[in-house]
Amino acid sequence: MSNLFNVYPIYNITPVKALGAKVWDDKKQEYLDFYGGHGVISAGHSHPVYVKAVSEQVAKLGFYSNSIENPLQEELGKKLVSFSGYPDYSLFLCNSGAEANENALKLASFHNGKKKVVAFNKAFHGRTSAAVAATDNPSIVAPINAGHEVVFLPLNDEEALKAELAKGDVCCVIIEGIQGVGGLDEGTTLFFKAIEKACNDNDAVLILDEIQSGYGRSGKFFAHQHHNIKPDIITIAKGMGNGFPIGGILISPKFKASFGLLGTTFGGNHLACAAATAVLDVIEQENLMENVNAMSAYFKEQTALIPQVKNIKGRGLMLGLEFDFEINELRKKLIYNEFIFTGSASQKNLLRILPPLSINKEDIDRFFIGLKNALKDL
Repeated sequence: MSNLFNVYPIYNITPVKALGAKVWDDKKQEYLDFYGGHGVISAGHSHPVYVKAVSEQVAKLGFYSNSIENPLQEELGKKLVSFSGYPDYSLFLCNSGAEANENALKLASFHNGKKKVVAFNKAFHGRTSAAVAATDNPSIVAPINAGHEVVFLPLNDEEALKAELAKGDVCCVIIEGIQGVGGLDEGTTLFFKAIEKACNDNDAVLILDEIQSGYGRSGKFFAHQHHNIKPDIITIAKGMGNGFPIGGILISPKFKASFGLLGTTFGGNHLACAAATAVLDVIEQENLMENVNAMSAYFKEQTALIPQVKNIKGRGLMLGLEFDFEINELRKKLIYNEFIFTGSASQKNLLRILPPLSINKEDIDRFFIGLKNALKDL
């Protein structure tokens, strides 16, 4: 009997080693990773630049609190705001996506003194108190979380959005650049622009959740940059540390910092900053965003040759393949027979694809051979 609290349905596989888009288990079986542990692996497993940065840092100093100078935070902050296209924004560091959203929601409420949150149908923003209240899944919202005032609106319904914000009591609107768990749906450019305007007109804060869709995954650094808008706060995490726990919020200059406003023990520690800086270095040096766009186009070409795929959703390397059947058995065939990791979503007929940003055509060809085999076996 395990002493672990049993909250995860687990595939019977034990990974022990990984490199790039490949993973090996304790029986030396090789797998192709087209899921990246929920889109976390951005630079690729065990990338040498990343391994060197983390190893050298932990040998020097792994952790100290935020009560001292930390030049690694300064370096990460400078690189991130510049590379992401937000040079005048500032960075607050934490440890996870849920924490990033929690801090963003808190900062918004401090800023305008309001508390009502607008989120969208099928949204997923995390499992901490306010973040889970803004997540459209009642089964994971405990009574203690349910006291937050949250209104869920349909995605792309401009009239409903304008009517809600016109009431004047909305603290913030939180929206994913592309929905992850919800199934790769996204706002149209017109809708994102309508949100930006409605927030500006009604003293509401626009929070863009780029936790899964950010860090180059969509083919731009942030998915909202496809729509030419500028949020007040951007939340980041998954691809940021390539597996090392780190999250953060990018904050517009309109917000005023004060001592004690936000805080964290582990957030922005030396080891996390070394990991996150290495990831940015790899994305830049290896032109991974160009690779995302090229591999996305190639993946879509290959998808068009599979008649069972009824639709492809998403952008870049954050993709969903839609079938006219539930994909649970297909995922099992892919992992146990074809040795390929993929993901699922709340949309039961959607296979979620989130490979490392460094994948190549050979990896994609291997994926499609496995997919064809698995579909034949169903």
